[in-house]
Amino acid sequence: MLAFIFDKNTFPLSAETKPKSTPALTSSKVNEEHDKKEILKRYRALLKASKAHVGNQDQKLIRKAFDLALDAHKEMRRRSGEPYILHPLAVAQIVAQEIGLGTTSIVCALLHDTVEDTHITLEDIAQQFGAKTAKIIDGLTKISGVFDNSSSIQAENFRKMLLTLSDDVRVILIKLADRLHNMRTLGSMPRDKQLKIASETAYLYAPLAHRLGLYAIKTEMDDLVLKYKEPQVYKDIVKQLKQTKREREAFIAEFMQPIRKSLDAHGLKYEIKGRTKSIHSIFNKMKKQNIPFEEVFDLFAIRVILDSEQDREKPDCWQAYSIVTDYYKPNPDRLRDWISTPKANGYESLHTTVMSTGGRWVEVQIRSLRMDEIAEKGYAAHWKYKESSSESAVDEWINRIREMLENSEGNALDFIDDFKLNLFSDEIFVFTPKGDLRTLPVGATALDFAFEIHTNIGEKCIGAKINHKLVPLSHVLNSGDQIEILTSSKQNPKEDWLEFAITAKAKSKIKSALKEEKRKISEDGREIFDRKFKNLKLDKSDFDMHKLLMYLRLPNASEFYYRLAKEVIDFSEVKDFLINKDRIDEKLASRPETKSLEDVVKQIRGSNEALVIGDNLTNMDYKLSPCCNPISGDDVFGFITINEGIKIHRVNCPNAIQLMSNYGYRIVKAKWTHQKEIAFLAGIKINGTDDVGVVNNITKVISNELKVNMRSISIDSNEGLFEGTIMLFVHDTKHLDKLIAKLLKVKGIYSISRIE
Repeated sequence: MLAFIFDKNTFPLSAETKPKSTPALTSSKVNEEHDKKEILKRYRALLKASKAHVGNQDQKLIRKAFDLALDAHKEMRRRSGEPYILHPLAVAQIVAQEIGLGTTSIVCALLHDTVEDTHITLEDIAQQFGAKTAKIIDGLTKISGVFDNSSSIQAENFRKMLLTLSDDVRVILIKLADRLHNMRTLGSMPRDKQLKIASETAYLYAPLAHRLGLYAIKTEMDDLVLKYKEPQVYKDIVKQLKQTKREREAFIAEFMQPIRKSLDAHGLKYEIKGRTKSIHSIFNKMKKQNIPFEEVFDLFAIRVILDSEQDREKPDCWQAYSIVTDYYKPNPDRLRDWISTPKANGYESLHTTVMSTGGRWVEVQIRSLRMDEIAEKGYAAHWKYKESSSESAVDEWINRIREMLENSEGNALDFIDDFKLNLFSDEIFVFTPKGDLRTLPVGATALDFAFEIHTNIGEKCIGAKINHKLVPLSHVLNSGDQIEILTSSKQNPKEDWLEFAITAKAKSKIKSALKEEKRKISEDGREIFDRKFKNLKLDKSDFDMHKLLMYLRLPNASEFYYRLAKEVIDFSEVKDFLINKDRIDEKLASRPETKSLEDVVKQIRGSNEALVIGDNLTNMDYKLSPCCNPISGDDVFGFITINEGIKIHRVNCPNAIQLMSNYGYRIVKAKWTHQKEIAFLAGIKINGTDDVGVVNNITKVISNELKVNMRSISIDSNEGLFEGTIMLFVHDTKHLDKLIAKLLKVKGIYSISRIE
């Protein structure tokens, strides 16, 4: 145990001296010594990282938490084989160094897995470290027990974690640090687990990090998601970035030279950084614009960080902007002023894109040291500057989440879907009739604005005036709009409102109102049923509601009463059941037994390590999902549906992230057999110049040279250029790649991409 390495009271951290004569060590002894040294090294690094935030008394508390965690996890190892204690140490390191939190958070990070995985209880934590620490660790502890299969254990965990947000946002920050370290060490996990964890990260944790202003953590999470979901793409971009690094550095130095001279001449204190775009954002740009790496011109941004007093920040930033644009022509459409109007996550900066002398666009970001710290460390940095600022946008957002949690009903997945809507990255700024500024997500409607003002206004709204013009509730807002909401006391929320409301607050309030209305209608339905049952003069004790629900195929009595009141169910059908009870019982008994989803999942998961697609020996029913059209050779997974057997999806399917993150227990591994005779439908998009005979040349390559059958071809030309879509049948990804390579040699074709 590590306790033998250094004294508990004096914290000596010098390396052990090697004795003059050492007996031969066994392999296990060597490993034990190596583990001790590694743990000591990581503990030292943690103390160094926390130095800025903690005093001597705090160091003793951190040591106490470390000793407890070390002892609790002493027999445990991670899948990679390393001692488990290295994980809580790494999480604590991220919390201290990368987020900048203090002693309580470091202690909680060290102890975050003890209650779930060891003999330590929350009572033990409270006794030794206080109630606040125990409360945070409770929020970090996963839920145990059995859940409804329509739900997701991961979603329940997430909801529980967010519930603690009402008391302490540090729960979220430590959880993000925990997830980041899990992503950094994901290489030791099996492929299906990698995909599930990466999908959860992309779906919830990366957007949450963004919303709390943790830009560096969000960026790294996105990059790691790409690394495990599309490993070859990730490797290719990393390789190309390395190859062009020297060229980029030389360009930045040349670009900044005149700007440096001018900043010095004006007496501004500053630091300049050149930041390469994240691998994930480069990939997104390549995918969105359908271009290769070489054509991504804005690979990097240059950041000018000014050391200014807080009352001088804004004028100094604009002065720096003026200096930059003295030398380089700005793109007027690319100026972003997030100093006058900060982003919803508290981000402040001036962004401009300028044309360099070499004919390349360069993004320049200008901000103060304070703004830079908030941009990197997000919410944690807000605490540091709290005294000198009013309630931040992040605090407002957290208050919204609290309100949403208080009104949260239904299953965890509905809650997560609503919560996701609060994680918007792009905002618009709109105004009330009195000129008050409100922030909403891009795509928000007049209805969302009404609920943003007040729940009662939202529920009673009938229309809106935008910039003094009458518009419907579904009207999409733009930045700068001034909105006046029109209401009526007779109005009530409608079901179709859910189709165009996009904020979580609006959706949850509408659902809540509709649920209350449905409850009242169900009560009316119960009275109708009781009255009609009484008229039939039947014995109530002989009535079995469960059998009636089975007969009508309804989930519960409340739904039955609601449909009866709305006259969706004809009482004559109910009367038939009540009067002809014996005949109905026989009919129900003869129905084939329906297996629960849980039974289906167990059967499939237990029958095969991986679903083999195309194997005649398999007795499992599967279908290729039309949302991504997988073909042989694609990286795929199986998703167990309720009524349609197993659906095969590509790993990079647009729906994959949501399926894997919310329904991980219904995912099965899948692999292809090599059966050449199977033909899969795939689509390609072709762009090129509209020369005479180009379509004929394309079809010749497809039909004559490669003997590929086409299902459809559509070509549209405009001003000398054409864009075409071809659906064709191929054997596998190699076959498709060969076809694309051949078509790219046809004169006049610029680019070809597979339709996702």
